[in-house]
Amino acid sequence: MKNLKALILLAFLTFTAPVFAQTTPAQTDKDKTAATKLKSDGTPDKRYSENKKLKKDGTPDKRYSENKNLKKDGTPDKRYKSNKADTTAAKPKK
Repeated sequence: MKNLKALILLAFLTFTAPVFAQTTPAQTDKDKTAATKLKSDGTPDKRYSENKKLKKDGTPDKRYSENKNLKKDGTPDKRYKSNKADTTAAKPKK
């Protein structure tokens, strides 16, 4: 009886595996400073939400809180406390 249950389960999994398999390719993270929607002159188009917090040259605008403490390339600056990893979480005990 155990073998019959195992065979039924195996048959079920073989037929349903393609349904659960991931068929879409993994998306790559886009750089925050890269403006995807550009005007004809090459400046970011402010009508699109991903460009609203960028300057004309495409760098992050420091007037917005999520753009503060960023490096010039748009990555978080680890010198600031708000950008550091949580040091109190899961410290290994000796």
